[in-house]
Amino acid sequence: MSARRLGIGFIGTGNISSAYLKAILGKDGLPGFGVLDVKALSDMRPEAAQARADEFGLKAMSVDDMLADPGIDLVVNLTIPRAHVDVGLKCLAAGKHVYSEKPLGITFAEGRKLLDAANAAGLRIGSAPDTFLGGAHQQARAVVDSGVLGQLVGGTAFMQCPGHESWHPDPAFYYDLGGGPMLDMGPYYITDLVNLLGPVAKVSAMSSRLRTERTITSEPKKGQTMPVHIDTHVTGALGFANGAIVQIAMSFDVAAHKHVPLELYGTEQTLIVPDPNHFGGTVELRNRGRDQDWAEVKLEAPYADGNYRSLGVADMAAAILDNRLHRANGDLALHVLEVMEAFELAAREGRTVEIKTPVERPAPLAQSLKDGKLG
Repeated sequence: MSARRLGIGFIGTGNISSAYLKAILGKDGLPGFGVLDVKALSDMRPEAAQARADEFGLKAMSVDDMLADPGIDLVVNLTIPRAHVDVGLKCLAAGKHVYSEKPLGITFAEGRKLLDAANAAGLRIGSAPDTFLGGAHQQARAVVDSGVLGQLVGGTAFMQCPGHESWHPDPAFYYDLGGGPMLDMGPYYITDLVNLLGPVAKVSAMSSRLRTERTITSEPKKGQTMPVHIDTHVTGALGFANGAIVQIAMSFDVAAHKHVPLELYGTEQTLIVPDPNHFGGTVELRNRGRDQDWAEVKLEAPYADGNYRSLGVADMAAAILDNRLHRANGDLALHVLEVMEAFELAAREGRTVEIKTPVERPAPLAQSLKDGKLG
């Protein structure tokens, strides 16, 4: 594995940028990612970029200067979803690889355009989420690959909450085009399911929008109302190419529930997978005997003990330097985007939607580790 470093820059310095930078620079007890050399931060609001740069001892610069900087090879795009593709295309035009926050785009056509542009330029696209690379999810993957579950039957995937207006400082974009529970939280669940089960073949769905406006209860906009332009409760089923069928529900309308985030059912055993919005958590197994108890699976894979946001960026940088395929790649993100868009189409037209994009399960992270860590 190469000991070189790849120069990166950030466009977008909102809430999530702090988590990325802490993981990269080794803050809050995290080991850091030495393969990543953060050159600068930028934002459409220069004062925001400067504030984040001051917080982490980094340099702020304009977007144009970043795109012109020959020392920056990869741009981490943390803009709002509606800007992901436009910003990504500008980065590609400047000769930069791009790693984008999720979703890859707000429509499949947009995402396809971004990947086509990257392929034409000989550049790479990466995309969040990278939580499937976390220790808990890699351990769950190892369980699936071991065959102990038997024939894979299906599973469930649940992310249901009252909405983001109770905690996010500026939540309106979650209820605008490009937002909603499926595009916001679906990437975590569907990406992890592809990691565990392989590609999705078809989707069926129903959805609803019970309110046309919502009231913000978080600061600093507490009491303000915001329009709702998207469906806020989405449910349906994912039919995988291997024959497994997974029931799924993504909602911003549910007060509370007791479903676990992910369950996978086999003919011999059932696997509990923790929240795919996190890198760690408890993985459990239970076999088919009536008198059996749930058994906790020992986590032997790394990156399960913290918020390793940017693990996917580090893997992408190492892959560029070592000339191999990165795991949180554009093909995976485009497949997930097609699946999420299929929920809207299936709900609107009342039919099962076939998924066309090919994708392969990402290789287990262990294949690129040295001394148990990513170089």
